[in-house]
Amino acid sequence: MSIVNNADVTVVHLMRHGEVANPDGVLYGRLPGYHLSELGRQMADRVAEHLASRDVTHVVSSPLERAQETATPIAKAHGLDIATDDRLIEAENVFQGKTFGVGDGALKKPANWKHLVNPFRPSWGESYFEQVVRMMGALDAAKDRARGHEAVLVSHQLPIWIVRSYVEKRRLWHDPRRRQCTLASLTTFTYQGDKIVSVGYSEPAIDLVPAHLRAGAKPVKGKDKAFGA
Repeated sequence: MSIVNNADVTVVHLMRHGEVANPDGVLYGRLPGYHLSELGRQMADRVAEHLASRDVTHVVSSPLERAQETATPIAKAHGLDIATDDRLIEAENVFQGKTFGVGDGALKKPANWKHLVNPFRPSWGESYFEQVVRMMGALDAAKDRARGHEAVLVSHQLPIWIVRSYVEKRRLWHDPRRRQCTLASLTTFTYQGDKIVSVGYSEPAIDLVPAHLRAGAKPVKGKDKAFGA
């Protein structure tokens, strides 16, 4: 029987940021200036409370404001500074700054067609492979920094889902509506030494997430735009 050395077990939580104030309904992507809404701040506080008793020794964030603001109460609860890792940033997207969602006619505009030819790469932005490489790098760095303890990394929906799909050996191309990565959710990677031995998922703030933004929710015209994640 093998004996598990708890000192060599490290837990890395990948957290999606909370709700963003986005009155114009644009896909904000990597644009600066998009901050958490009041509800988003409540989501961040809720997750901070959820993690308050955990052995968190390292908090890292994407450089974007919404991620930094989500990380703030978590870092504060553990008396930590927030480290910034550019590898946690949102995926690049050519539709950044535009509205692009259910019912807005974006798919009918000829100017957009050239960006939609290859959903397997995808052709409208950063490749899934590139996202895997950078996100795995960020995970490994956090694992090394928090070895034997826990780390929290605040990132964005698509990169989180892609790296989880890679670790769980699923295809990377997918239906965005099927991502299991709601606002303020935690995708948790447990390492034994340097090897990922399990992946978990939890939604500590699910009661605060509007129904139409939850995983698997039916698209609603005017409420399902790809605002960015």
